[in-house]
Order: sequence, then structure tokens, then C-alpha cells
Amino acid sequence: MTKQSSSITIRDVARQSGVSVATVSRYLNQNAPVSAKLSARIQQVMDELDYVPQDTARHLALRQKRAIGLLLSNMHNHFFAPLLAGIEEVVQEHGYNLLIATCRSHLQSDYQFPLGSHNTDGLLAFADSLDDEQIALFHDRQFPLVLIHKTPANGLPIPFVTVENKAATRKLMEHLILVHGRRRIVFMRGPAQQEDSYWREIGYKTALAAHDIPFDEALVLQGSFERATAYEAMKTFLQNPAHPDFDAVFSGDDDAAVGVYDALKEAGLCIPEDVSMVGFDDSYMAPFLSPPLTTVRAPTEEVGRSAARQLFCILQGETPDIETLHPTEIVIRHSCGCRHL
Repeated sequence: MTKQSSSITIRDVARQSGVSVATVSRYLNQNAPVSAKLSARIQQVMDELDYVPQDTARHLALRQKRAIGLLLSNMHNHFFAPLLAGIEEVVQEHGYNLLIATCRSHLQSDYQFPLGSHNTDGLLAFADSLDDEQIALFHDRQFPLVLIHKTPANGLPIPFVTVENKAATRKLMEHLILVHGRRRIVFMRGPAQQEDSYWREIGYKTALAAHDIPFDEALVLQGSFERATAYEAMKTFLQNPAHPDFDAVFSGDDDAAVGVYDALKEAGLCIPEDVSMVGFDDSYMAPFLSPPLTTVRAPTEEVGRSAARQLFCILQGETPDIETLHPTEIVIRHSCGCRHL
């Protein structure tokens, strides 16, 4: 006969999981490392036993930390400033503090998250800061979570906020093709783990196919949405005497565009006379580059606001929107070859 859930103890969970009581305690409190494999095993046993930690109800009113966590993959990119501004605005409106930490999901195996239930009331997670297994663990623990620029896997009902990438990239490519006659367009990929990079590449390939331009893998470089990486990739490409002809570059994002600008100019190529340049995000520096950068305007600050609002919906017991997709728009400047307006 199965024990009643009210009589199930942490020792029962530990015994059936094959781990120590201390390990179960670390998992519940998130105050020391527990591997993803062990975490999944413990959570499965808790579900099977219908175990509820004894102090959950008693301390429910005391759980509030009055803090929201934000996990980022890095903070080296100019992209994050408006995102943080939007999040902080909403967090301050609610009288909470914002705690920020960086971690990259693909670089971690046995990892203790710097942010979680031990120091925050809810979590915002950007793109590749969490992998699908880690996201599922937070969901299993019923910890308030909103994803930014990432879709939850396996149909998990976790709110996410992102921007439209595919159609905007296709429109930008078609501007280069139809208005400026460009057909040999270099594509700078972003990080492999990021959905934004994936959908921008789909938009790029869709535009090429729509205008009977063969896709050429030799024109695809790794820019990683980072200035230094894009600079090195373009410099290496240009130093190869056998590199394929090209007449335009889509840099992936505006930060990478700065690196591409530098590499092209070092090689004696003029923008836009020799090579058209376009980016994505419309960061604060885009209109001040020489020449000013044609790009896609993404409402990054509003993405931050939306994500924070959805998280507070959860914290207030309201039903959040599972998907928030913000529109984007093309901003024409001089780097593509148009006269700067």
C-alpha cells in the first residue's frame, strides 16, 4: 500500500532515488550543485510519490525575495543595453530588484544556477543561457520562468517573447537583390544555439530561392553576433585569394556589422560602392557608422518590457500569454547603396 502524500518524507524520496537526504535537500533548495541527471531522477520520484516539502505551505508567504533573476549568455554585446532597460523599467514599477548572471547552457554539465528559488521569485532566461533539459527542470519545479528569444521545446507551456526574424531578413535580402542588383550575398551566421540566427538564415535562403539564386555555402561565415568574431571571419575570408566573388554582406546583427566594416575597409573595399552592407537590430550605433547602416529595427527594449510583464503575470496568479511575437521593420540608410534619408 502506498503512503499518503502527507506522510511522505524527504528520506523516502532519498531512499527511492538512491541518493542521500543531503542531495535531495540541495535539489529542493538549489543552494549547491546537483547534476541534471540526478535532478531529473529526484523530481521523477517526487512526482511518483506526490511528495510536497513540509515547509512549502508554512513558508509560502515568506518565500518572496522581492527579486527577479535574469540569465544572459554574455553581456559583451551592445544588444543587451536596451533589453536590460526594458526589463528594469517593469521590475522597478513593481518594487522588485533585478539580479543578473551569465551562463551558457552548452558549456555546462554539472552546474549550479546562480539564480533560482534560493534568491529570486522568478526568472527571465535569454536565448542560449538555458538548454531544453534545464528549462524542463525549472518547469517541473513550477518555478516562474519566461524565455526571451527562445521557444520552449516539447510544447511546454512556458511563456516566451521574441521578434519576427524570417520575414524581415527576406525583405532585407530582396531589397539588396531587387533594388541594388546584388546576387552574391555573404551571410554571417549567429550562434548555433540561438533561434534568431536560425530564422534569419531561413529568411536569407528563402529570398535567394525566390529569385533563382543558388545557395552557396562558401558565402556563409560564422559571425556569432560578435564584433571580434565577425571581423576575424571576414578578414580570413578576404585573405584567401580563392575566395568566391561577393557584392553584399548580411552581418547577422549590428554588432557583427562593425567587425565586418573594419575588415572590408582594411582590405580596401568601399561600402556601398564595392560591397553593400546590412545588419539586424538597429542598435544605437547603427546610424553613426560610416556609412550609416541599413538594418532591421527590432524593438529590443519592448521585448524586455514584455518578458518582465509576463513574469509578473505569473507571480500575481494571472494567466500569461504563452507567445509574444514583436514585429520588426526595415530601416534604409546608406550602407546598402541607397541615398541616406
